[in-house]
Amino acid sequence: MNEKLSAIKNEIQKVIVGQDEMIDALLIGLLCDGHILLEGVPGLAKTTTVNTLAKTLGLDFKRVQFTPDLLPSDIIGTEIYDPQKNSFKIKKGPIFTNLLLADEINRAPAKVQSALLEAMQERQVTIADETFKLDYPFLTLATQNPIEQEGAYSLPEAQLDRFMLKVVVGYNSKAEEIEIVTRIAEGKSEEVQTVASAEDLETLKEEMQKIHIDEELKAYIVDLVFATREPAKYGLEKYTEYIQYGASPRASINLYKGSQAHAFLRGKEFVTPVDIAAMAKDVLRHRVILSYEAEAEGITSDEIIEKVIEAVPLP
Repeated sequence: MNEKLSAIKNEIQKVIVGQDEMIDALLIGLLCDGHILLEGVPGLAKTTTVNTLAKTLGLDFKRVQFTPDLLPSDIIGTEIYDPQKNSFKIKKGPIFTNLLLADEINRAPAKVQSALLEAMQERQVTIADETFKLDYPFLTLATQNPIEQEGAYSLPEAQLDRFMLKVVVGYNSKAEEIEIVTRIAEGKSEEVQTVASAEDLETLKEEMQKIHIDEELKAYIVDLVFATREPAKYGLEKYTEYIQYGASPRASINLYKGSQAHAFLRGKEFVTPVDIAAMAKDVLRHRVILSYEAEAEGITSDEIIEKVIEAVPLP
């Protein structure tokens, strides 16, 4: 692995026990300029991981707790009147940062989601008549709780599609949990050092883009995505009724970039089918829209993606 990436991971692991997949996903998001949706029950160190990542890179970090009464101006900012100057001035909101943690994103109403959508897609914000560019890098790292549905809104498909990855965060192993309990009980908290910068991130991104990906593997990526749209053509007739909509073209782009970053994180010089398969669920699970039949029978998008990986022949 690249020395800078190793240093970043080592610093994060001073604070976070386990959760390697979540840490890798956050690094992949940074390398690919991709927003990330983290789904998991409370208490799995999602917020702490994002905060620690910001410290290791010396980036600005803001956290917004999403609630049903949140207004767009609470995130992007607003125009306020200055009586001394008898004029209006712009008061910028927490979205003007490098890493925005949108905690429990599915609790905010549609107006807030649409305000966030412009920032995620265009990397800019409009307040009153003025448009402001957001600093580089800008990443939205959103969390949602899979259990509570009361007071929660489903995220619109257009917004879900803007997230490069949807990562399901699981529980730690027994050994890891013993380590967590010991660290907390004994007050063993190490100070996190800043070991990289936004400039280093730019350099890492350039190196990652040099990772070779074969033409056959590009076709394999597109085949995986097309199999979610036209399952019958790939011998998955049984699953046709379960898929309402297949993955969008953004899925192909993100699977390409994500597999490059996955190979780069592992110190490889080229992408293999293993890298593509490793990224497939995180890239596709929120883009495959299931039908009522699938929900009624308890079939998940992860199960369908597994069948797609089995059905599409390896190059």
